[in-house]
Amino acid sequence: MSEPVTLAAQARVDTQNGSRYLTQLCKHWSHKFPETTFTPERGVVPFGEDRRFTAEADPEGLTLRVEAPDLETLTRMQGVVAEHLARFAFREDLGGIAWTRVV
Repeated sequence: MSEPVTLAAQARVDTQNGSRYLTQLCKHWSHKFPETTFTPERGVVPFGEDRRFTAEADPEGLTLRVEAPDLETLTRMQGVVAEHLARFAFREDLGGIAWTRVV
């Protein structure tokens, strides 16, 4: 039996508040997904067996990554993450989030 294929997309957001946004996102989703883990530098939200959100913060920004089993789910997750980040970062213009497919 072969491993399921997982698609992934990544985006980089330039902000000095990456750690704060990472923490807000992870705390928000940890109520629904208790397996969520995070530190000020890295967070992982397992949205399900086959879906995952990862964020890594550094002083210059935030790197976002979503993983899903198919393109439709991946696209939906990109939108959900971008929408929540925009909500938490309402005081800051992050510009558009440009997702790139990764292997």
